[in-house]
Amino acid sequence: MDASTLGPLGFKTQAEIAELLQVPERTLEDWRLTHHGPPYLKLDRHVRYDPADVYAWARKHRHA
Repeated sequence: MDASTLGPLGFKTQAEIAELLQVPERTLEDWRLTHHGPPYLKLDRHVRYDPADVYAWARKHRHA
C-alpha cells in the first residue's frame, strides 16, 4: 500500500473537532497543554486531528 491508495487524509481543524465534541475550542487547547485530550498532529504551526483518533479517544473515555 502506498500514499496513492490511501485517498484523502481527512484531517480536521480544531474548530471542526470542537463542534464535533460540542466543547469550546479553548477546551481543546487546554487538553493539548495538559496532555488529556485526543491525539493531534502539529503540521508546522497548524493543529489537525484525525477523526478516527478522536472517536477512539472518546470511546476510551466513555463512562458506563
